[in-house]
Amino acid sequence: MREQIPNIITVIRILSIAPICWLLWKGFYGYALALLVLAGLSDALDGFLARRYGWFTRLGAILDPVADKLFVVSVFIVFGLKGSLPWWLIVLVIGRDVVIVLGAIVYRLIMGELEMRPLIISKLNTGLQIFLLATTLLHVAIYALPGWFNLGLQWAVAVTTVMSGLAYVLL
Repeated sequence: MREQIPNIITVIRILSIAPICWLLWKGFYGYALALLVLAGLSDALDGFLARRYGWFTRLGAILDPVADKLFVVSVFIVFGLKGSLPWWLIVLVIGRDVVIVLGAIVYRLIMGELEMRPLIISKLNTGLQIFLLATTLLHVAIYALPGWFNLGLQWAVAVTTVMSGLAYVLL
């Protein structure tokens, strides 16, 4: 039963997505930020518990990355709806994930077992996506950042999104 503790934490993190998105939508940025920090800490905690005590489960291996993707995609969509991020970037980010998931499903159906490991470019892309979301929250809530900074970061996310998507498709 103890090995399920990281999974329970991950499920709670997934359930926190809706309130965070609602808070962002309504402009309650301080509360949204507090919940986002707690979600980030819970992500670190469930990972620590799994590694420290060997509480790895097949469900956890699926739930944790799903929770991370749901968070990123949901916050991207809210910022898109609010006009804080361009739609072309949101479509690109979501499109990459759809292509990877559909490609993995097709590969598994045709070839059998599939072992997916995150690539370095993918980790960089995820880091830049999270940084973009954090700076977008900073921009709308606290301090307006220069336009060149926002645009440069958006293009960095776009480039690494394309590179990461291509790497998964071609490798």
